[in-house]
Amino acid sequence: MKHFTLGLVVHPDRRVLDSVRLIIRHARRTGGVVVARPCDAGQVGPEVEIVTPEEFVERVDGVISLGGDGTMLGAMRLVVGRQVPVLGVNHGHLGFLIEVTPSELEPALDRLAEGHYTLEPHSCLEADDHTAFNDIVVTAAEPLSSLTLDLEVNGLSHGYYRGDAVIACTPTGSTAYNYAAGGPVISPSAPVVALTPVAPMSGISRPVILGKDDRIVLRNPSGDVPLLFSVDGTPAEPLRPGAELPVRLRTDAVDIVRFDVDAYARRNRVKLSLLDLPLRPDQLVELIPQPLREQAERLRQTMP
Repeated sequence: MKHFTLGLVVHPDRRVLDSVRLIIRHARRTGGVVVARPCDAGQVGPEVEIVTPEEFVERVDGVISLGGDGTMLGAMRLVVGRQVPVLGVNHGHLGFLIEVTPSELEPALDRLAEGHYTLEPHSCLEADDHTAFNDIVVTAAEPLSSLTLDLEVNGLSHGYYRGDAVIACTPTGSTAYNYAAGGPVISPSAPVVALTPVAPMSGISRPVILGKDDRIVLRNPSGDVPLLFSVDGTPAEPLRPGAELPVRLRTDAVDIVRFDVDAYARRNRVKLSLLDLPLRPDQLVELIPQPLREQAERLRQTMP
């Protein structure tokens, strides 16, 4: 990995400097360069080269996200279509997208340098010039108001939504707001889009699953009432009266670094169980790593 340029994307408030210093030391040892954008300069310290956002995207051979899922999503959006590997280090909370903890970062960097990893492709939603790896959420512009939103698929009207919101999500995003709203959990291997109404009052009242080649249009049918849409939880933008929001699924939009796919899957099962995924107690025990189970059994046997 000589002359490898690593780009850092960091959470604006988390304490990530220890991880940054470790990455810098590793890069120097392996002949790499570490860069960041001006918006992250205050978090990464003076030893990281600061480049323009455009130069960042052009130069990086890999991206390391230091934060939670929101930071990871931002890092992924930067390199859509470039096939640049993105490694997440969890300085956040649940971190569904992220495999590596700060304590695991040093061996992860060694494995990255040695090429001992796999790449997990992720799809995204594209809506005009917006990119969402989790979801696009349409709501009323007025607080505590309901929306009316028309759905068109492949040029044909498929009815309308009336309720609090409508969520369009990727398989990755199916465990986020979509899941909380009663939508389905979708396998990452399925190239589909879920449309889930939130608190439906009339019209379409159940989640709808559409394929990667379906042309989806969400339309504001009102002549005078604006709506809002938000992409991956970013600040909302207006969907003006009569305006359309075309949504399509882009497969293999970005590659996430994975070192141990099975361990990552086990961790996410634990996280989903915290969100009330129905598991029996014996199934929950299966989620505990085998070494910890053996250690607990030895301790149990020594107790009177």
